[in-house]
Amino acid sequence: MSKTIIFDDLAAPQFTWQQRAILSLADQREVQLEMYPILKAASDSTGLNDFGPDDFKQRMAVLLEDYNSDDEMTNVGRGQMYEDLLRCARNRLLIQERLNRTPDIDQLALAPPLSVSGLPRSGTTHLVNLLAADTRFQSLPLWRIQEPFHVSGQEQATVGLKFKAWLMRTLLGSSDTAHRDPRYLRCSLRWSGMQIMAPNLAAMHPMNPDHIHEELELMTYDFASNQFEWTAVVPKYRDFYLASDQTPHYEYLLRVLKLLSLQEGSGRAFVLKCVQNPEQLPALKHILPDATAILTHRDPVAVIQSTATMIAYGHRILRSKVDPRAVLDYWTERFEKLLRACVRDREVWPAEQSLDIMFHEFMADQQGTIERIYEHHGQRHPDMQLTAAARQQMDDFIANHPRGKYGRVKYKLKEYFGVDADQLRQRFDFYFDAFPVQPEL
Repeated sequence: MSKTIIFDDLAAPQFTWQQRAILSLADQREVQLEMYPILKAASDSTGLNDFGPDDFKQRMAVLLEDYNSDDEMTNVGRGQMYEDLLRCARNRLLIQERLNRTPDIDQLALAPPLSVSGLPRSGTTHLVNLLAADTRFQSLPLWRIQEPFHVSGQEQATVGLKFKAWLMRTLLGSSDTAHRDPRYLRCSLRWSGMQIMAPNLAAMHPMNPDHIHEELELMTYDFASNQFEWTAVVPKYRDFYLASDQTPHYEYLLRVLKLLSLQEGSGRAFVLKCVQNPEQLPALKHILPDATAILTHRDPVAVIQSTATMIAYGHRILRSKVDPRAVLDYWTERFEKLLRACVRDREVWPAEQSLDIMFHEFMADQQGTIERIYEHHGQRHPDMQLTAAARQQMDDFIANHPRGKYGRVKYKLKEYFGVDADQLRQRFDFYFDAFPVQPEL
C-alpha cells in the first residue's frame, strides 16, 4: 500500500536534516548570475563558440533580470538557475554545431508524429509515457532531452561519474540499472539530488532519467518557452513571452527534433507531449502540419490545486518564503489565459487530425482511450494500428508504474490555499462550455 502524503507545512516548511544542510552549505558561496560569464563557461566546457543568432540574448537578459531582482530566491535556487542556464547555453552550442553541419535541415521531413497537448496535471504525462511504450515510436526520455548531444570527445562516462551515480543510487535505494552514457548518468545524479531536496516531488511528477519528458525543454535552448515560469518567479519574462510570437521558437524546436531523428537513425515517428501547446496551437500546426494532435482536458480547479501544491512544495528549498496563495493566484491566471487561447484556436486542428480526451474518461478506461487514439491516428496512417505487441508493451508499462508508486498526495484546496472550489470554477465557465469536462471538487 502506498503512503499518503499530507502537506500540512506547505506555508511553514519543516525541513529534513539533509535540506537544512544543503541550504546552509549553499549560503556559504555567492552565485553570480551574469550572461557573459555563463556563455563563456559554456564555450570553455564544449570548445565551441558559435551560439547561432544573437536574439536569444535578449530573452536571456530578461530572465537574468528577474532572477537578480528576486530577493526571496535562496542560494540553492540561484545555483539551480545558474546550472539550468549553463546547460541551456551548452546545448545551444552543441545544437548550432550540428545545424552548421546539416545545411539542408529545413528540407528534411519527419514522419507524422502523435502530439499530446493539455493542461499540466491533466493526464498528459501518463498518456505520453503509455504511448511511448509502443517501440514503433521514438520518444524523448528526460536524459535525452536534457543533453541531446555529446560534447566531442566526451562520449564515454568517466570512472568518477560512474562512481557518483552508483553511490547515489545505492544511498537512495534506487533500482535504476547502470547505464554507460554519461548524459544518462548526469541526469540520474540530478534526479537523485532532487529526491534529497524535495523527496515528495516524485509522488506528483517523477523526473527519473527514463521518464518520457516533453519537448518544451528543447525550446529552452533558444531561451524561449514558458518552461522558465515553472522553475522560478519570472514576471518580466512571462510578460515578454506572452507578448512575443512563439512561432520562431517552434521552428527551432522542429530543427532540433530533426537532428535528434537523424541521430536516432530509424526514421520512426515521434510521440510528443507539451503543456505549452494549448496556448500555441497555430504554432504547433505550423511546424507539424501532418501530426495527429491529442488534447487532454480536465477540471481546471483540480489542475490548479495539484499544480499549486507541487510548486509551493518545491519553493521550500528554492525560496526563503513560501506563499501558497500567491502561487495559486499566479497559476490560476496563467491557466485561464492558456485555456482561453485553446478555446479560441482549437479549430486550427481539423477533426480528422485531432482528438479531445477527457481526463475522467481516460482514468476510467485507459485501454479504451488508447484504442480511440490509435483508431483515429490509424485512419491517416494505416501502418500504425494498435497491435498485440503494442498492447503488451503498454500493459507492461502499467504493471511497472502503478498509480501511487511514490505515494499519494492528499490535496486540500480550502485548507492549503483558502479558496472555494465552486467560486474558482466560475472563472472557467467558458472552458466547461467548450468541452465536456467533469468537475472533480
